[in-house]
Amino acid sequence: MTPRLFSPYKIKSLELRNRIVVSPMCEYSSTDGFADNWHLVHLGSRAVGGAGLIITEANAVSPEGRISYADLGIYKDEHIEKLKEITDFIHVHGAIAGTQLAHAGRKASHQRPWEGGKQIPSDQINGWITYAPSAIPFADGEEAPVELDKAGIEKVKADFKAAAARALKAGFKLIELHAAHGYLIHQFLSPLSNQRTDDYGGVFENRVRLLLEIINEVKQVWPGDLPLFVRISATDWTDGGWDIAQSIELSKLLKEKGVDLVDCSTGGNVATAKIPVGPGYQVTFAEQIRKGADIATGAVGMITEAKQADDILQAGQADLIIMARELLRDPYFPLRAAHELGYDIKWPVQYERGKWHK
Repeated sequence: MTPRLFSPYKIKSLELRNRIVVSPMCEYSSTDGFADNWHLVHLGSRAVGGAGLIITEANAVSPEGRISYADLGIYKDEHIEKLKEITDFIHVHGAIAGTQLAHAGRKASHQRPWEGGKQIPSDQINGWITYAPSAIPFADGEEAPVELDKAGIEKVKADFKAAAARALKAGFKLIELHAAHGYLIHQFLSPLSNQRTDDYGGVFENRVRLLLEIINEVKQVWPGDLPLFVRISATDWTDGGWDIAQSIELSKLLKEKGVDLVDCSTGGNVATAKIPVGPGYQVTFAEQIRKGADIATGAVGMITEAKQADDILQAGQADLIIMARELLRDPYFPLRAAHELGYDIKWPVQYERGKWHK
């Protein structure tokens, strides 16, 4: 019997060869948004390693939307060529290439993690003015963002639309909109970071407006037969913030908009939030959204073992397993997981000599 983890997953016109997804993971290795050979090897090795779907790191839709000056970008046509080389390689090796479109909002203009990760003030080298729904800094001591006016909001929507069109030209077959981890769209969703009094703030219907309008814009250029995912943080882990009840209601609206899957993460919008991290600690949110909104979900968060991943799928808690750190530690986790679950997965012909034998 085929383990659930290795059963194909049909979504729109695509079929993933298994349920293992490489989660978007920032590499902070770009210059002016350009992908390079690091990204080719990093993403390509996970395709060779057997994953079903590979989603690039957060791909900034504008220069000011980058988390750091070294983020991947898709804000100009010149970015397309190298991205196309990467997607071609991924597809040749049997995986599906997807990209996550993102805008960091008030969490932009930061140092790379190994340089300390702190915000770079807008008047310093590699720093710039940041934008958000409200002029509230993410953490004490940080420079406050500029509150987006209506023209700024229209630019954000246009940037996502243009980025989606470039993603298609670059050969991506799936896009994920990043509405999680305290970045711009999440900042609009949460009443803790959104204190606007216009049509984009206040009640739930207003706070979700930007995301729904971005989806409308993206769908004008993204083919209807290719999947569209949305990543959300299902809770701020803070009283008075975004929570699972609102996430379920949002997910119902996303389904109506034609979104194919909700990638269920948590946190990132409150610097002081206490998050109970542990094995599979976010899986319950994927399960609640899957059942409450009747939409496909992806589970993420300290999923590190083959049986653990398969059990989540077998229990109906999620449809896909979206993995990050374990796939950093082991790009060939799918090959190892198949062996542990007693499933004979196809290896790259170049690696057949090293295949486990019963």
